Amino acid sequence: MTDIGHIGVVGGGAWGTALACLARRAGRRVTLWSRDSAISKAIANERANPVYLPGIALEAGIAAAANLEELGGCDALLLVCPAQAVREVGLRLPGRSPVVICAKGIEASSGLLMPEVLEQVQPGRPLALLSGPSFAEEAVRGLPTAISIATFDPDLGRDLAASLAAATFRPYWTHDVPGVALGGAVKNVLAIAAGIVEGRGLGHNAAAALITRGFAEMARLGQAMGAELETMTGLSGLGDLVLTCHGPLSRNRSLGAALGKGVTLADFMKGRRQIVEGEATAPAVLARAARHGIEMPICTAVDAILHAGADLDATIRSLLARPLRREGE
Repeated sequence: MTDIGHIGVVGGGAWGTALACLARRAGRRVTLWSRDSAISKAIANERANPVYLPGIALEAGIAAAANLEELGGCDALLLVCPAQAVREVGLRLPGRSPVVICAKGIEASSGLLMPEVLEQVQPGRPLALLSGPSFAEEAVRGLPTAISIATFDPDLGRDLAASLAAATFRPYWTHDVPGVALGGAVKNVLAIAAGIVEGRGLGHNAAAALITRGFAEMARLGQAMGAELETMTGLSGLGDLVLTCHGPLSRNRSLGAALGKGVTLADFMKGRRQIVEGEATAPAVLARAARHGIEMPICTAVDAILHAGADLDATIRSLLARPLRREGE
């Protein structure tokens, strides 16, 4: 087993901050870099991230990096930036240590999953993907959290899991990189749909049906892309889908709920610093599905509402009017 003693965290948002704290609790040396230097300094010196995790006392001993190059000597890097920024930030990563992608989405411009993007900009570099049902605020407060670490190298998976495991943070590892990457992307789009159901007052029956049929869409695309059904029903698939569709801390669900109440996308995003990944991922998911000949009616409806001005009630009626068929068909 290789000791991963020094972990670099690239990104000072809520999840990057939480992972830095969790790595410290696991006994690792941690250095964090943020695009906003004031945030990384506050985390290191004041044990606080007033922008993304206000009011939460953070773990002591997290060092602040003034520039990315200072992370070149780390044993592993956690890349914790928005999905649409993975290419840009990935190009700048120093060193050759393993990179753990902690972003969930599909690149809008290329239709590539996050590991595929990193492989393009850092060819041959060891990589892994961290995903699963994990609200940053709950994890950093020490509430029980379990996640998946996907990597083609089983030894690296074990080493990363051992380096991050703490009393209330339990990582599992898997070789199914495409499955973990896809689950983390599609669930954000489906969570917007779940929010619309909530905001429109369509009831618990509709919410349960939405999650179930949405999962069927996710699983169909996953299997077409070579993902394993076990992964789709695991933490990074069904687990993350349930959390994001129901959890009050979900930005994607919150966007959908606002849309369901008649708020526009532009008004919802006004003044917000945090990105809602499902908004950019929706068309990318459909482009990827089209390449495999997979139909995704719920994701299609979300994209039409977000980007084509589709009427909410008419879109819902069209989903309910789809031809009857055998379940599983």
